[in-house]
Amino acid sequence: MKAPSFAYAKPATLAEALDLLVQPGAKLLAGGQSLIPALNLRLDAPALLVDIGGLAELRKIELAGGVVRVGALVTHAQLERSDLIAKHLPLLAQAVPHVAHPAIRNRGTLGGSLALADPAAEYPACAVALQATMVLQSKAGQRKVAAEGFFKGLYETDLKAGEVLVAAEFPAQKASDRSAFLELARRHGDYAIVGLAAHNDRFVFFGVGSKPCLVKAKEDLSRLEMSSDLYHSAATKRHLAGVLMERAWNTPST
Repeated sequence: MKAPSFAYAKPATLAEALDLLVQPGAKLLAGGQSLIPALNLRLDAPALLVDIGGLAELRKIELAGGVVRVGALVTHAQLERSDLIAKHLPLLAQAVPHVAHPAIRNRGTLGGSLALADPAAEYPACAVALQATMVLQSKAGQRKVAAEGFFKGLYETDLKAGEVLVAAEFPAQKASDRSAFLELARRHGDYAIVGLAAHNDRFVFFGVGSKPCLVKAKEDLSRLEMSSDLYHSAATKRHLAGVLMERAWNTPST
């Protein structure tokens, strides 16, 4: 199938992008790894695509005041190669190689993954585990939302009309912190059957429900509301979640 017809704009500044985004039927295009397939399958039909791929200001990774700020247009590949991420956000560094395949990681972006809020994606779970803050920008100004409150449900976030996710801010890991990332998939690069992003006493499962599922250390996993899929029952996923939690406890500190 082919995508439906649409208008296209590539703004040179964030301010210009925000002006365009308030137009009826406007939709953002970043890496396009989720949106373009949706267009081709006619699952989405925007009137205007606002391509923010040229906004260099959203491609930065910066450390200041104990906070790592990652711009929304930073690609998976950039995260994978970043010494700053490896040193100060090892959980995120562990997660990146599990994201699809190299061709996808070269184009896909952190912001695109967070804004899509796919319940099987790695980054939303990492953001909740690390208690990240989402930085949202609109013509009215900027606001910040804790990751735990940003993800509302299946492909649903706290983003309002006219807002753009411009960055995510993560507390830099301290020497005493402990992180572990684990994922079970049929093949490397496939969506996870069950995944786990763990940081200190925060264990966040993904692939098990409509959004990242946070439990604290030693909590009973029987309370988790697991969703089945085409191949795995809720009971199977609950068992696998327990396996990952036990492995995380026994994973050497990073």
